[in-house]
Amino acid sequence: MIEMKDVTKIYRSKNRRSFLRSETREVTAVQNLTLSIAPGEIVGLLGLNGAGKTTTIRMLSTLLEPTFGSIEVDGALMDKNRQEIQMKINMIAGGERMLYWRLTGRQNLIYFGKLYGLSAERLERDTERLLAEVGLAEAADRPVEQYSKGMKQRLQIARGLINDPAYLFLDEPTLGLDAPIARHLRSMVSRLAREAGKGILLTSHYLQEVEELCDRVYVLDNGRLLLCDKPETIVSQVAGAQTAHLEVAGWNDMLRPELARHLNGLTISSALVDAEKVESAEMDKAGTYRLSIKTPAADKLIAELLPWALEHDLAVTGFATEKPNLEDAIIKLSEG
Repeated sequence: MIEMKDVTKIYRSKNRRSFLRSETREVTAVQNLTLSIAPGEIVGLLGLNGAGKTTTIRMLSTLLEPTFGSIEVDGALMDKNRQEIQMKINMIAGGERMLYWRLTGRQNLIYFGKLYGLSAERLERDTERLLAEVGLAEAADRPVEQYSKGMKQRLQIARGLINDPAYLFLDEPTLGLDAPIARHLRSMVSRLAREAGKGILLTSHYLQEVEELCDRVYVLDNGRLLLCDKPETIVSQVAGAQTAHLEVAGWNDMLRPELARHLNGLTISSALVDAEKVESAEMDKAGTYRLSIKTPAADKLIAELLPWALEHDLAVTGFATEKPNLEDAIIKLSEG
């Protein structure tokens, strides 16, 4: 696996105050960060203010050296085995960088493959396979400058896989892509981890994407690790529980203690929040109320409540669930 242990990165710059005098300015971009990526695992890296995500990825990619701490890839220290480690990793960035536009798609892959020292036979075989996998076989001999944004991003994926890396760093890989292309990319990322066993680090502003793909998520704030856990655990801890909403006709507030006893007897930890009369003239005639109940599992609670409502002669007129997501959690964190 990749292991980053107590890594700190300090940027130092000299500001000249006069002809003879200058001062050194220090900025700590990452502080005491410990992070790991196992084979077959998709790890998310999210950031709040001045998070240090870009610096972290550059250090993992061997582009920057840590000021303090160590990075190991499969047990090999990065500072002593840089070239060996570079053969095991690759990076895919969002946007239209990291490609040569005047070269064709095929020429790009051959060029980058040669940088990794791949044989001509392997290059020919893998280039054709990767172009087919990303749907660019027919456009392989067109200059990249004629590609659409989606085609360029698909070529970036092929470029990132040309050396068959064990670990892949994805920096905003779906930035600016149309929904169908972004969905195809997410599917490919999932297959690379689950079927090919690649360890993947993903940064993205599309938090639904992170929530869908990642096994664990690291949240950075001002260069420090704030949280690391499964996405669903972060959501429940930070954004709060889910809410089950059940609309019933015939509600009587005398039923509140009975419902509280029923909820306490369930395996789901729940608490009755409110029994609010629905503000609708049509519904008011029937005395319709919305029961709102906090719970870790709203869908399951709805199923538990329906038989209870029927048993107490309550006509169910509607039900819904309200579930916070990773975006809610990150917004709450960013607000302090």
